[in-house]
Amino acid sequence: MHSPFLSPRGRERRALLARLGAVGAASALPLQAAWASDGYPTHPIRVVVPFGPGGLADISMRLIAQKLSERLGQQFVIDNRPGAGGVAAATGTLSAPRDGHTLIMFTNGTAIGKSLFKLSYDPETDFTPISSLTYFDLILITRKDGSIGDLKALLAQGRQRQLTLGTINPGSTQNLSGELFRSVSRIKAELVPYKSTPEVLTALIRGDIDVAFESYAALKGPVDSGQVKVIATTGPTRTAWLPQVPTVREAGLPGYEVTGWNALYAAVGVPPKAVEVLDQAVREVIHLPDVRERLLKLGTEPKASTPAELAAVFRRDAAKWAEVIRVAGIKVQ
Repeated sequence: MHSPFLSPRGRERRALLARLGAVGAASALPLQAAWASDGYPTHPIRVVVPFGPGGLADISMRLIAQKLSERLGQQFVIDNRPGAGGVAAATGTLSAPRDGHTLIMFTNGTAIGKSLFKLSYDPETDFTPISSLTYFDLILITRKDGSIGDLKALLAQGRQRQLTLGTINPGSTQNLSGELFRSVSRIKAELVPYKSTPEVLTALIRGDIDVAFESYAALKGPVDSGQVKVIATTGPTRTAWLPQVPTVREAGLPGYEVTGWNALYAAVGVPPKAVEVLDQAVREVIHLPDVRERLLKLGTEPKASTPAELAAVFRRDAAKWAEVIRVAGIKVQ
């Protein structure tokens, strides 16, 4: 029902919001009015994800995309394009019209890939940052009944014998986290790469490796059931999902820190207004209580950023992992 007290302009705005299914979403009204007046977005937005369906990045992006669809009145469609180094995802994004209706998910793995792969594009200069989405730490896990009960025991044994550190494939964040750990701790250790997380878990339980580096999300079941033991997390502070577990820094290795992240980018050249609208929408979605709760349960910390803040994170991580790759002697692929 139209209110007799609304001005013609007010009635027009309310009619528009009703068509978009946004009446009653008070927190979204200022944003929706802003983008509607500038005509963005005008049709569904495609988000290219450089991983297959079902993983942490895919699940978290789908959750956020659903809320962005509700916020902006246009469907956000996930386009999974897995492939080494995210090359297929990046080239597909760069070939699309640069009108703000094709976006891409970048991760800390994208920053690693800048030094690890010979790319036909530059992730920093050919893409525009929009906002970070989530951050997450890795965990160091051991056998539940093994001799390594904490990080101090791990470091002590690593000075007496050669340890085996298990991770997924070479060049992954997990693998390079192991390389960084070996370098910073100066222990005797060999990195053993596996094709998948289940293979890493099997090797750990069987006793083929001493320690594994992986995300909590990937091993939530075995961790929560007590099948394996978490001795440390890799971030700067303890996590909300494993508050009883100390960080590597806290447990005795102050020079070590690894934090993974997922973020939203677009190809360079998109309209600045599109970046502004998307950045603001992500901020609003990330602060929704139900979104935060679900992302925390996945083992991630929801956190939005400005484009400039995200660009600084990328530069920092690209430099950090380039040095790890150099010291480890990993060849560019």
